[in-house]
Amino acid sequence: MSVIKHKGQRVGVFIDTQNLYHSAKHLYNARVNFANVLKDAVADRHLIRAIAYVITTESGEERGFFDALKNMGIETKTKNLQIFAGGSKKADWDVGLAVDAIKIAPKLDAVIIASGDGDFIPLVEYLKLNQGCQVEAICFGKSSSLKLKESVDEFIDMDNEPEKYLMGHTSTREERGPRTENTNKKRPPSKSSRPINNRIKKQAPGALSPDLEAMLEE
Repeated sequence: MSVIKHKGQRVGVFIDTQNLYHSAKHLYNARVNFANVLKDAVADRHLIRAIAYVITTESGEERGFFDALKNMGIETKTKNLQIFAGGSKKADWDVGLAVDAIKIAPKLDAVIIASGDGDFIPLVEYLKLNQGCQVEAICFGKSSSLKLKESVDEFIDMDNEPEKYLMGHTSTREERGPRTENTNKKRPPSKSSRPINNRIKKQAPGALSPDLEAMLEE
């Protein structure tokens, strides 16, 4: 499905930072170029809010990363990593991201979710039916929920141009494959989608990574 995009549209971008980070790490062993993610998500429209949701670590190494996002025009919301008795960990922003999107939606014409997490499908459906928003998603298609891709009005597959959305990465022909349009057409899920999604879910509680500063390197 093609969507209408024009400069007068008010858009909000909600970035599931860990989902993008772990997708890039597992698929390409590379770092995300958040500036280009934001640029293509906005697509020359009127940006109202861009918010990245991040988990903090005890070492506080995220500060440089936060400053870099701020310089791109991206707000950051942080949450501490929770460690429970027995060593189990919890760290996700799914509910917080959804609540913010719903609260800000009345001021927006289009909501862009930077994530491939299928847990956001109910949010997509609510925003479309109850708020009348155009809902788009941008993520690596290989690690994204097929149902999420089908539910949004447009899905931008970052796997089509990994060299654009990753830092210091030059894609091979095998990685790129045949060029496809950013549409909502149904396509068979990648054989690796489910394992990668599972790995992302398991990795997410570990915060952003011990080499987070390397994410900022050009």
